[in-house]
Amino acid sequence: MLCTVYKSPKKEHTYLFIKRRDDFASVPESLLQTFGTPVLVTILDLNRRTSLAQSDLTKVRAALDEQGYYLQLPPPVDDLLAQNKAFLQQHS
Repeated sequence: MLCTVYKSPKKEHTYLFIKRRDDFASVPESLLQTFGTPVLVTILDLNRRTSLAQSDLTKVRAALDEQGYYLQLPPPVDDLLAQNKAFLQQHS
């Protein structure tokens, strides 16, 4: 299964996977507006991959089959302040 990966010019570390290059018909218009004008990153053959860097390969394949696209969001930012408070409470 080939897919094309685009990055968002508006949202750092946000990627859109679609089945065919420049075919955004399956992507909701509201998502495209938030995403911005997609910037081509690469074309991947998912059948030749055993994993992806930031996403679950099985979930990507399923989303492409079911809805025609997969949106990869950046990992959540660690709340360092909360971690520090918890650490201080445990050691006080």
